[in-house]
Amino acid sequence: MATELPQNVETELPVVPAPVPEKVESLPKVEEEKPVLPLVDDTKALAVVEKTPDSAEKKTSEGSHDRDVALAELEKEKRLSFIKAWEESEKSKVENKNQKQLASVNSWENTQKANIEAKLKKIEEDMDKKKAAYAEQMNNKIAMVHKAAEEKRAMVEAKRGEDLLKAEEMAAKHRATGYVPKKVCGCFGG
Repeated sequence: MATELPQNVETELPVVPAPVPEKVESLPKVEEEKPVLPLVDDTKALAVVEKTPDSAEKKTSEGSHDRDVALAELEKEKRLSFIKAWEESEKSKVENKNQKQLASVNSWENTQKANIEAKLKKIEEDMDKKKAAYAEQMNNKIAMVHKAAEEKRAMVEAKRGEDLLKAEEMAAKHRATGYVPKKVCGCFGG
């Protein structure tokens, strides 16, 4: 709107009784202060023309004119009230629709996150299983290498024991015969 209307327009309008017969002259005339409301549409503005009371006819016509003006103001307020209620209803509908859509988006996001996290957890579990399997394979290989090394060490020790036994037997034989071996060291040829 080009002009802003006050939020709560409260006007004190006179209580207009039902049309009274021609005995209006007995009531004293009281001039009332009329509230000024901003006009919504300038093309439909009502012009209030004040007439000077010349006779009883003019007083009764002025009274009906005031009543018509009051009724017009009431109709205008009623119309503005309905428009305001409609506007609030539409705004409420828009807000509710927006909240529903946001809730739907949040639900979708949470579902997608949960699915991705589940896939990630499954991949991590698979990786852990593969890691455990590879670790077991490596430990088995280490155990096989250690076993092979132990076997080779045992063979070397056995050969050393045989060689030592052989050397002792040869030395005992040479002592018994008194023969001095010619080769003291295998690296010197002679």
